[in-house]
Order: sequence, then C-alpha cells, then structure tokens
Amino acid sequence: MKLTVNREIACPIFYYYLFSSEDQQAYIFNNAIQTGVPHTNLGILRNTPVPLPPLSVQREIAQLLSSLDDKIELNRRLNDTLEGIAQAIFRDWFVDFGPTRRKAAGEADPVAIMGGLTPDPARAAQLAALFPAAFGDDGLPVGWTETAIGDLVKAQGGSTPSTGDESLWAPAKHYWATPKDLSNMNDLALFNTARQISDAGLAKITSGLLPVGSVLLSSRAPIGYLAIAQVPVAINQGFIGLAPTAEVGSAYLYCWCKANMDKIVANANGSTFQEISKKNFRPITSPLPADRRLISAFVDVAEPLFARLIAGASENRTLAETRDYLLPRLMSGTVRVAPKVEAA
Repeated sequence: MKLTVNREIACPIFYYYLFSSEDQQAYIFNNAIQTGVPHTNLGILRNTPVPLPPLSVQREIAQLLSSLDDKIELNRRLNDTLEGIAQAIFRDWFVDFGPTRRKAAGEADPVAIMGGLTPDPARAAQLAALFPAAFGDDGLPVGWTETAIGDLVKAQGGSTPSTGDESLWAPAKHYWATPKDLSNMNDLALFNTARQISDAGLAKITSGLLPVGSVLLSSRAPIGYLAIAQVPVAINQGFIGLAPTAEVGSAYLYCWCKANMDKIVANANGSTFQEISKKNFRPITSPLPADRRLISAFVDVAEPLFARLIAGASENRTLAETRDYLLPRLMSGTVRVAPKVEAA
C-alpha cells in the first residue's frame, strides 16, 4: 500500500516518520484483521487517524529527524570505507604479497613498494624492509610458511545456560551474545546483547567473559557473521571467539576471518545445517612470515582505522537513541522543535 500526500498541507517525510513510530505501528497492528494471517487493507489505512500539525511544524520535525538519519548514514558509509581500506591493505600484504611482487619486479622506491600506503619515505622504508624480495619454490615469499590460525590465537566456544534455571539469568549482569545479536548490525562493533546472564550463568560457560576487542565469528546458522566486542562478553555455542593478544590484534583477526571466509565455510560440515567446529577451524592455514613483526606492523596501520570506525559506530548508537527518543514525543507534541532565531 502507499500514501500519496497532499503537499499543500502535508510533508511526506513527516508522515514517513509518523508511520515509522512505535505508536503508529502499534495502531496498525492492533487494528489489523486477525482472521487467518493478520493483515490490514486500504480501508483501514484510509480511516487511520493521524495528526495534522501546521505544515511549517511538520517540516521542522522532518528536518530534525532526517538530519539525524543523514548523519547516521554518512557515518555508515565512512565506516564501510575505513573497513574496506583495512581489508585492502591486509589482502595486499598477506594474500597477494604485493610488496614482495613489486620488489621482485625491480621496484626500489620504498613508497612505491608499499603501494603508496604512506608518503613518508622513512616509514615506507621500515615497512618495505619487512618483506622479502623474492618468492620461494612454494610460491610464497621467501621465509613465509602456511601457518594455522590455531598456532596464532586461541579459538574458544561458548554455551547456553539452562533456560529453565532462573538463577542463571537473574540478576542479569554479563553480556551474553548469540548470532542473532549480529544479524541486524550495520557495522562491526558489538556494544550490547539482547540477553544477559548472572554470575551463576557465567560460571556455566567454560570460556568465561571474552575481553574487549575479541572477534566473534558465528559458526553456524549462518556461518560468517563477524563482530568485534566493545564490552566483555560471554558467547553461546554458535560462535568461535578469538581474543586478541599482544602480538595479534583485533584488526588482524577480523581481516583474517574476512579474507579466509571461503576456507572457513569449506571446512564446515553438518547434516541439519552447516557448522564450522573449533576442531576444524584451528588448522585453517594462511601464509605468514617467520618474523611476526609484520603482523605488528599491520596492527599499527589498521588499528587506527578500526578505532575511527568504532568511534563512528558509537556515535551512531547515540544518534539513533536520540532519534528514537524524540520521534514519539515530536509526533505527540510533547516536545517541540525550537524556533529558529533570525540573526540581527
């Protein structure tokens, strides 16, 4: 169904937000036809009462709410760009071996060897020195070997405390994540979970609380949701949790999972649904140098990008909470948009 508004008395964006509001959604649901599958129709829609404030007021409310959504969308696009940059650097270094290829082709300028990542010759030279100038018979840069992810970081699983024992859930004290918490995320930063568990519930989960910065990979239904925890969090059995170490940071682990997702899925099995077990996950390999300073160098480059991304995600949470707080109050007239003060 659609609404075509009379623009002489109504602002389309105002009514978009009106019908997005919790109260209006509840009205539609409560007045729906309940026979068979609940549904509504044009007759009900035409008779739906709606407020009609002055057009100028509608436009002020629409402008305020849409400005919040515009900023949220701008942050999302910036976050996509920042994540894309980090993943491109990871792929150039650890998948395509770009710096080694450029060295092997005869490139001598450190800035060019690093693909223009940094215009600072001294910094570029430091990074370029970490890459060999030739490939071995195995097709990898000299000194590199296929290394299992389980040799770099501990892969942990979780569980679900008995839902029949209220003491495991109340008083709710610790964040407890399920893949569903990741299903509607617009970015990689996990700040909250739908459910929390008690101290007694946490004691039932052998992996305990994973620290801030842990990468969460959904291991089934479906495989491949990814997030970086921004709060200490326990996980259920639908995850593989990767806690960062002093050597291997969150940015590397996140980008590693993204770059190796095909391998992760290929190592899954199951009759009812596909699942990647910790046993099958740990042996998955990727090329790595014996000198682990290269991982630290990537962390130094990528972590600031992820820090900006997470700051943007945090701002979006605040903006969304502000919008959701204002929406019903603006629609009901409880809160009014402050009039603009003309400059003298």
